[in-house]
Amino acid sequence: MKILGIDIGRGLATCCLLDHFPENPRQYALDGAQYRQFTADPKGIKEILAYGADIAVLEPTGTNYSKLWGTHLARNGVEVRLVAHHSLKKHREFLRFPDKDDEFDSFALAHYGWTHLHDPQWFLQMRDQTIVKLREKVLRLAHLNRVQSPIINRLKQDLEWQFPEIANKDLLARRSKSVPRWIRWIAGEYKSSAFDRKYAKTCGLGLTDDARSHARRLVRIIEEEIQIEIETEKFKQDERFKPYLVVFDVFGMGDRLQSVILTQIFPITGFLDENGDRIVIYKRGRYSKKQTKREISRRRFEKCLGVAPSREASGKKDNRQIVGGSDISRSMLWLWVFTRVSIAKQRDSNAVAQLIYLWMNAPKRQGIPIRLLRTKTAAHATRLLFKALVGYVQRGEYVDLVHYHANELGNCSLCGGPLTDGECSHCESIRARLLSSWKAAENALK
Repeated sequence: MKILGIDIGRGLATCCLLDHFPENPRQYALDGAQYRQFTADPKGIKEILAYGADIAVLEPTGTNYSKLWGTHLARNGVEVRLVAHHSLKKHREFLRFPDKDDEFDSFALAHYGWTHLHDPQWFLQMRDQTIVKLREKVLRLAHLNRVQSPIINRLKQDLEWQFPEIANKDLLARRSKSVPRWIRWIAGEYKSSAFDRKYAKTCGLGLTDDARSHARRLVRIIEEEIQIEIETEKFKQDERFKPYLVVFDVFGMGDRLQSVILTQIFPITGFLDENGDRIVIYKRGRYSKKQTKREISRRRFEKCLGVAPSREASGKKDNRQIVGGSDISRSMLWLWVFTRVSIAKQRDSNAVAQLIYLWMNAPKRQGIPIRLLRTKTAAHATRLLFKALVGYVQRGEYVDLVHYHANELGNCSLCGGPLTDGECSHCESIRARLLSSWKAAENALK
């Protein structure tokens, strides 16, 4: 068995090959291991394949650096395993390496591969190829979104004195797969007598070449976004994704958020045990000293989407903060709460959004700063999403997310309304709408 540790940088790959498990790894790394460095060119690829390794272990260094080496190795029959950055850091500390450099990192990767050779759970899950391609599109859209923001801000500031009548318009609002007309008109790529008449009456000083240049730049970016969105929709037509898309539709999530979440959590079985059931353990509580239920599967799901806090407890110190997970999914879930749940017009058209809003505005959450409250609400929505995905994707069930009981005042614990024969009319109406949403979303994708 030959295991090749590869530390990847920009245009370089530092390698260490281990054909046995060294008894004294630290000494072997310093004196016995052989290290080589290869460049990202045909010669370097040929030489790294000449090692004849059975397994290659590397870090997922972005989607650009590691993709080249990993793809060529996999195409030539080498099993590629990925190690999380924090796992490698701890393993390097375990080996007591004096310095952090590329050579020691490559040895640590190879040694990690030998240490956990027969235990796949110590390695990151290899994504499905369709998911990999979809993820590339998601990251490209996120990049374009960042690129256009400063251009939009500059254009809006210029319009304040050049054409103030439209400076406060939402110039980028898209209702279809086409570039908004106002941006195209400013760029000189769209003719409209109505826009011309409005411009003739402006009190502004007139559009400059710089403003039109900014608009043309935005047109090109939006055209690229539209093309990527079309390609993304083609990837999502995969039959395996249909049950996931049904659940996303029930939650009223937009196309981009659906794609982001799908690339992070597919397949849902990756969070479950070998029987397809949720992993649950019972452990004595730190403060209550009673048996408490720990939803391991659900917590991994939340961690993957970037909404689960990490705990660091020592003595009387107990800190919790959100660390790790997907930054894109965390921010987009927060925005989804802000636009879909917090706004009444958007919320009223979706049963799940209404249900989440009731949780968000419960009396015990009054006084929480609004930004923090939205973060907590995004985490709560993620828990509901996990429950819905496991129920529908695994068992084909319409999952009932509405749960309430009588509180200490005898009212509904969810909405605070009165109970009649143990039932809340408001919550029951949400339950009925939720059932209709399940059926409508399922029929829409058939």
